[in-house]
Amino acid sequence: MEAIKEHKGKVYPLDRGNVDTDQIIPKQFLKRVERTGFGQFVFNNWRFDDEGNRRPDFDLDDEKFDGASVLIAGENFGCGSSREHAPWALLDYGFRVIIAPSFADIFYNNAFKNGIILIKADESQVKEWMKKSADGTFNLHIDLEKQEIADDEGTVITFNIPGYHKENLLNGWDDISLTLLLDDKIKDYEDRQPQSAKVLDDDGIYKKV
Repeated sequence: MEAIKEHKGKVYPLDRGNVDTDQIIPKQFLKRVERTGFGQFVFNNWRFDDEGNRRPDFDLDDEKFDGASVLIAGENFGCGSSREHAPWALLDYGFRVIIAPSFADIFYNNAFKNGIILIKADESQVKEWMKKSADGTFNLHIDLEKQEIADDEGTVITFNIPGYHKENLLNGWDDISLTLLLDDKIKDYEDRQPQSAKVLDDDGIYKKV
């Protein structure tokens, strides 16, 4: 996972609440085994009709939002199924930060584990940023170490983030990285096991020697 200490990017406003994971990445696109390549399908059913034509009432593909990397959304973002493909798709599309009044619990943890900064903000603040970002020229600067957000007008607000997730983001630690931090202890434990506990048969089952 790529470490992230701060991020500045264009804001895309998604003025919808209860956006579930099937809306973020529809189920028909979950056949890939890699974590990459899902970005092209993010919000697919809102962006395209059944014939693959772009819908005029959803503006993510409007050129004014090209390169947007900060997503601002309504309450309970990421509800629905627990599919980890949802944060994969958002990250692959280019979103590094998501700001909303609230998030679904499983999505909240999955997104952090994949390197996305999630920030809970007051609904009134979210609505204000949505209005300012409607023309595609609004940017936010997120400083994870200071836990501050600054807008183009110089306004700075603070935010809270769980210390565990913050440390992992700052260091680029995912679940595998956290396990490898204990590599010496794991090796020490393995070295202290009786030899019979280290031998596997052809079926992968431990056997006595």
